[in-house]
Amino acid sequence: MNKIDKLIDELCPDGVMFKELSKVAKIETGKLNANAAIEDGKYLFFTTAKEISKIDTYRWDTEALLIAGNANVGDVKHYKGKFEAYQRTYVLTNFTNDTNVRYLYHVLDANLKRYLDNKSNKAAMTYIVLSTIKEFPIPLPPLPVQEEIVRILDNFTELTAELTAELTARKQQYEYYRDELLTFGDEVEWKTLGEIGTIERGNGLKKSDFLDEGFPCIHYGQIYTYYGLSADETISFVSEELAKKLKRVSTGDIIIAVTSENLEDVCKPLVWLGGDDIVTGGHTAIFRHNQNPKYIGYYLQTYMFFKEKRKLAQGTKVIEVTPRKLENVKIPIPPLAEQERIVSILDKFYALVNDISIGLPAEIEARQKQYEYYREKLLTFKELKAKEA
Repeated sequence: MNKIDKLIDELCPDGVMFKELSKVAKIETGKLNANAAIEDGKYLFFTTAKEISKIDTYRWDTEALLIAGNANVGDVKHYKGKFEAYQRTYVLTNFTNDTNVRYLYHVLDANLKRYLDNKSNKAAMTYIVLSTIKEFPIPLPPLPVQEEIVRILDNFTELTAELTAELTARKQQYEYYRDELLTFGDEVEWKTLGEIGTIERGNGLKKSDFLDEGFPCIHYGQIYTYYGLSADETISFVSEELAKKLKRVSTGDIIIAVTSENLEDVCKPLVWLGGDDIVTGGHTAIFRHNQNPKYIGYYLQTYMFFKEKRKLAQGTKVIEVTPRKLENVKIPIPPLAEQERIVSILDKFYALVNDISIGLPAEIEARQKQYEYYREKLLTFKELKAKEA
């Protein structure tokens, strides 16, 4: 029997008391609007539990838990220091002596969103009200049990944080070497995309057109929410009849998402490497060419290309780069053998950093699942029933 089992058998064999959240902490909300943020402020300003700005004043100087009350409803943040909070961010302080703050964080992080699913107001926008937060039930085993649970769960989160930090460093390393390998001067020929291929705008295709099977298709939104650099199969399909009306994409063609909500995602490329044709829809450009497709795909992800698309992008809430403007973008075109060499190097980096089935992302995903599994087991308690007189 492990330590946590022994503690439970010794200290709470018949179950644990449950208390409402309002009975274990003081609950307040911020009072400021998000536009109160100052770029070079001295203190943290939590506009949600996880989105952080800066501000020059602070209301709290203490250990606290913050709960997002509208955007990202139910997200929880543990913080200690001086800070300010947005008007729909709930701030928990003044914890009772029988409550370990870190333990309470794990309980909220594990269960609050599920609890709120049927209690949030979704009429105009998703948000929660104070009365709902106050009633959230907290299992309160004795402090030694709470502390042991915190020790176990924090070991998992610390390991995940270390792996995430390593992944971030690897991504930065990958991006650095990618841009270095794809930086050329006058030693290679520079050509416009229009000179080395053709660019055609996609048309039609709504998400409501998707079928479980049929003719394979790719929607522009999936390019920056699901797919990586390349793909050889699709997750969506349309009817054969609709496919006849949409633009075809053949092996080696590059689908470019020419519309997005931000500059980073606009013009994200997807290299199609499947053996059969697929179709795509509006807000895309199909680039047909005779170069190494992955070389072009990698280049369209570089900082050099980012600077070019920034000049061409139009819009504020919706960012767009027209296919006609893309035709005039110049990129370096080394010999095909050199393109292939560069691609083989970058493929190794890319697989390590991005492939969900290998490398660090898979390790992080596995550790997160392991953490969630043990969190569920450790935070499930039998409720102590009041004894009859």
